[in-house]
Amino acid sequence: MRYTLRQLEVFLAAAHYENITRAASHLAMSQSAASGALKELEQQFDVQLFDRVGKRLQINELGRAVRPQAEALLEQATAFEQALTRHTDIGQIKVGATLTIGNYLAVGIVARYMAEQPGARVQLEVANTEHITNKVLDFELDIGLIEGDFHHPDLDIIPWRKDELVVFCSPQHAFASGQRVSDRSLLAEPWILRETGSGTRQAFDRAMHGLLPQLNIALELQHTEAIKRAVEANLGLGCLSAITLEDAFRSGRLKPVRTTAKDFGRHFYFVLHKQKYRSAGIQRWLDLCRG
Repeated sequence: MRYTLRQLEVFLAAAHYENITRAASHLAMSQSAASGALKELEQQFDVQLFDRVGKRLQINELGRAVRPQAEALLEQATAFEQALTRHTDIGQIKVGATLTIGNYLAVGIVARYMAEQPGARVQLEVANTEHITNKVLDFELDIGLIEGDFHHPDLDIIPWRKDELVVFCSPQHAFASGQRVSDRSLLAEPWILRETGSGTRQAFDRAMHGLLPQLNIALELQHTEAIKRAVEANLGLGCLSAITLEDAFRSGRLKPVRTTAKDFGRHFYFVLHKQKYRSAGIQRWLDLCRG
C-alpha cells in the first residue's frame, strides 16, 4: 500500500484547518513531520491536493473529491482498532441536533446511549438546521438530527418521526378562549418566530405560505424558550413544535390557538454523509432514536 493512515490523518486535518501548523498541533506532531507526511502523500501519487496561498492550504478539486473516501477509511480503521482492543472509548460519536430536538429529545437519548455503554462519550452540538447539515457535510459531525427539509447530493436524509407545530398565545390574549381564529385575525397580530434557516421557521412558512407577505413578524429569536417567554408576556403570537409546549400548556402559562385548516405537520430527520462509515456506535444511536 502506497499510503499510510497517518498520511490520511494529516491530509484531513490540513483540509479542516487550512494550515499545516494547526493541523500538526491537532495531531500532536511537529510541523515539519506533518508537512513531510503531506508532501510524501502527494509525491507518491504525483498529485497536488491543495493550493498553497501563503501559509494557507486551500483544498483543491482533487482533494475535495478524495476527502470523503479518506474520511471513510479512517473511520473504518478506528472501528477496527476499537474492536481489537475493546477500548473504553468504543461507541464515541459526535451528534448534532437542531434546537427543538437537542433541548427536548436528544439529551434523553444520550443518557440511554451512555447507560448502555459505560465509558462511551457523546459530543452533542445544538444549532439550527443549516448549521448542523453543513457540519455533517464537512465530516465534523457523525450524524445530525434535524427538523427541516434539506436536500444535498452528498447526504442521506432519512425520515425519523412525525411532529406538529402549534400556534399559541398568552392566557390574557383574546385568542386564548379556544374559538377558531380566522386568517384575517391572524394577520392583525404581531408574531414572534424562529429565525430563517431553522427547521421550525421553514415548516411555519410552508404552512402559512398564503399569508406570509402580509404577516406582521415583530421578532425573530433563535431560542425556543425566549419565544415562549415573549409570548407569555403578551408581545404577540408564536408557533413552535408541540413537544416544546407541553409543560406550558399543562401549567396554563400559554394557550393553544385554533386556526383555520392549515398543515402544520412535519418530520424530524436523520442526516448522514453518504460516504460516512456507519460504525456500530452510529447504528446503535439510530436504533435508540427509533425506539
